[in-house]
This record gives sequence, structure tokens and C-alpha cells, in this order.
Amino acid sequence: MNPTALAAIRSADSRRRTAVVLVLVGTVLALATASLGLGTVGLSPGQVLAGLRGTDPTAAFIVTGLRLPRLALGLAVGGALGLAGALLQSVVRNPLASPDIVGVTGGASATAVLAIAAGATGTAVDGAALVGALGAATAVVLLSGRGVTGDRFVVVGVAVGFLTAGVLGYALTRASLTQARSAFFWLVGSVGSAPWEAVGRVAVALVLAAVAVTLARRPLAVLALDDDTARSLGSHPAATRTGAILLSSALAAVAVAVAGPVAFVAFVAGPIARRLHGNGAAYGTAGLVGAVVVVAADLIAQHLIPGALQPPVGLVTGALGAPVLLWLLVHGERRTEVHP
Repeated sequence: MNPTALAAIRSADSRRRTAVVLVLVGTVLALATASLGLGTVGLSPGQVLAGLRGTDPTAAFIVTGLRLPRLALGLAVGGALGLAGALLQSVVRNPLASPDIVGVTGGASATAVLAIAAGATGTAVDGAALVGALGAATAVVLLSGRGVTGDRFVVVGVAVGFLTAGVLGYALTRASLTQARSAFFWLVGSVGSAPWEAVGRVAVALVLAAVAVTLARRPLAVLALDDDTARSLGSHPAATRTGAILLSSALAAVAVAVAGPVAFVAFVAGPIARRLHGNGAAYGTAGLVGAVVVVAADLIAQHLIPGALQPPVGLVTGALGAPVLLWLLVHGERRTEVHP
């Protein structure tokens, strides 16, 4: 291919990626406006802006005191899960390799519920979820053998997921009735109530992970090649892949610890982002897609599902994500082309 044609292709890809990012950012802003404005007391976009500025005390109480923490948590959790899923799928080269499929989320859930059953709260539960997620990820990496790619990784991950489900069931049997009710609600996944401190933890983890992915962009890109070629270029594919898997697991664990295992967000964000983005792993795009999915699902749960009680957002994302999983299983995605 001549240099002129290659430059034209790169320019077209760049324009497409910019357009996709702008559309997703616009969608996030529109959903944020709706999230802050809709409710028992409806607010116009002007009133929402006045509430954010603090010029209208009533609007400020509703917007910043009641609705903004929920929106911020939805954005942070969605972005974290979207990035975690896209990173794992990219380095393992399999679109089914997301934290909620390969046992990472299950490990975080099991140890978090064990901590809840033991009476732990707050950061202790977060720490337990992190230990569980990293433990599950480490087990999958070790049992997958050399290379840590392909179908074997997913199959081993599913097996580890079943194991964590057994641990989770045991944890629930050891909990009191009050603890079990709290754990069951947490296990569905919800962004309905979280202090700003919890929102901050997810946001900080997301920013640190994004920085790490950006700094490691070149080693991650080399993983698109086969391992022998990558090693000939001076890369260390196994170490890079393992580090990326652990980073993805830690990011997913922080999000799960705060919001619970919000189903399928990490799974669907990557495939959607890659189709929108074109060539490449689309890490940033996946984070934006995850944020859009969570906030949109939360709006559906709050305002479009009839009934006196609002269902947690995890019920909606599970209902939306299951058809995507079935579609991938039936039609498949080009597995060997999920590259950085």
C-alpha cells in the first residue's frame, strides 16, 4: 500500500474516532441532564444548571444533594467496568473474556459477601472484594497455562466462576437475616445510594487505570502480534498480558465493591466500542460506552419500569446484556481480531 493511501486511511480512522467520541460525550451530557432533571420534582435544564451553580437553593438541594451523587456513581462505575472489560478482552483476544464471565466479578462478590457476613462495612468490604477479584484472576491465569489467551482462558474462567458461586452461597448461609438481605440487594448491583467518598474511590481507580493503560499503550499494542514476534521486538507478552489482566481485575473489583456486580456492562462495552471505533481496542470509547449503558439503564429503572419500588440498575443491565451474549455465542465476533 502506497504512503498516500495509508495516510488517507489513517485520516479517515481518526475522523471516525473523533466523531464517535463526540457523539458519546454528547449522549452522556444528555443523559446527565435527564438524570438530574427527572424525578418526583421535575426540573428544566435551566433549573438543573441553576442548581449546579447554587443560585437556586431548592434546585441545588435536589440536584447536588440527591441526584448528582447517583449520576456520578453511575458514570464512574460504568466507565470503570467498560474499561476493565475492553482491556481484558483485548489482551486475551477473546470477546467473551470479561470480568463477569471469567469469575473475576464472582470472586469479588464472594469475598465481599463473606466480609458482610462477618460484620464488615465500608472500606473493609472494598478490600475483601479486591482480594477476591485478584485471587480469582490469579487462579485463572495460572490454570490457563502459558500464553493466557484464547478459549482456554474463558473456559477456565467460567469454571472459576462456578467455584466462586459456591463460595458465595456458603457466605450467604453464614449471614444473619439482615446481612443476607443487604447482601442480596448488593448482589443485584445498584448505584442508588453511595457517599461521595465511595464515588471518589471508583473515580480515582478509573483515572489511575486510564493513565496506566495510556503509558503501556505500546506494549499493549504489540500483543496484537503473535508472542514469538512480540518477543523478537523486545517485548514481554506474557508479563504484559498478566499485568493487564490484574489491572482489569482490580478496576472491576473497586467498581463492584461500591455498586455491586452490575451485570454485563464490562461484557457489552467492549464489543460495542470496537464496532463504533473501528480498528483498535478502543479503551477510552469502551469506558464512555460503559458510562452510557449504566446511566441509561438507571434512568430506565427509575422512570420507565412501572411499580412502586425502583428496581436496581443491575436488573436492567442484565436484561439488556443477556441478548448481546446470546448474539455473540450464536454469531460470534472475530475473536482473533480483538487487538489493541
